Amino acid sequence: MSHGVKLPFDMPSRALRSVHFVMLLALGALALLAPLRAPAMTPAPAKIDLDEFERMKRTMRLSDGVEIAYLERGNPSGPPVVLIHGYTDSARDWAPLIPYLPPQWHLIVVDIRGHGRSSKPECCYSRLDFAYDIKLLLDGLKIPKADIIGHSLGSIIAQTFAEYWPERTRRLVLISSTGGWPPDLPRTHPQLDYAAEIRKLKEPLDPDSPFMIAWWDSPTHVDPDLNRRQREDAARIPLRVWLAVLDEALSADHGYEDLQSTLPRLVAPTLLIWGSRDPLMEEPVRQSLRRALPAAQVKVFEGLGHNPFWEDPAGVAQVIERFLLTG
Repeated sequence: MSHGVKLPFDMPSRALRSVHFVMLLALGALALLAPLRAPAMTPAPAKIDLDEFERMKRTMRLSDGVEIAYLERGNPSGPPVVLIHGYTDSARDWAPLIPYLPPQWHLIVVDIRGHGRSSKPECCYSRLDFAYDIKLLLDGLKIPKADIIGHSLGSIIAQTFAEYWPERTRRLVLISSTGGWPPDLPRTHPQLDYAAEIRKLKEPLDPDSPFMIAWWDSPTHVDPDLNRRQREDAARIPLRVWLAVLDEALSADHGYEDLQSTLPRLVAPTLLIWGSRDPLMEEPVRQSLRRALPAAQVKVFEGLGHNPFWEDPAGVAQVIERFLLTG
């Protein structure tokens, strides 16, 4: 016998069974009294080295003359997933999210024209110009079809790509997106009138100005080093590009009519993601997009802002992975 208990050789079987029973009760009591061990936690993936991230970028001169900077991560033979950042951001926008995405995906992370290390032409900055760049980049990479993920302005670009090249779009994820402010709703004073503030900017742009700090503010904590680098990158974007994108791709005057006119073309399965405290994409513009895409899946992250994948990258990655693996 185990547990150091010595039994007489001739102990009757009934007594032996009684001893077993008592010992089992004692062991069970000890187990109940022992402190509960916390379940093992899955360690968070390693953060991306932001300097190394920049060094991974390469450039491609497109047939329209624009030079696009991009980087590839993950499995080159895996399912292609394109990540398109927002206004005045860069490919680095996605650095908090990427470690949480499946390593078997083939990620193509771009600097859109006018941003990051991509060229900054005198023109043209409409949503179709941006989307056509993505199409030409995929042509150059010989990728016939991909999942497309866009954030803010990048979501408008992603939407436009899916509308004009549905045969090249498998699934679509729009983060902090908009269907435009419905014309039948009275305009309210925005939480942040970013357009008016941008038109006041003067060169050289100060990355530490009150506007820049407010522009990248989040209701919850984000990596201050990432935030600083994003502000510094934005300050290097020529003011003419800031204004051209604002006028050509983000016009509030014609945004609703422009966006709604092409949304019926969007046939790819779509996931819409917002933070509940997004000061830029307020409820009316979210509602106009949901109405235009009634079959879309919707996820709202309570308490998060315009960049939910900075604030809760693990949670956002989980929702995206589940959606993209559905198809």
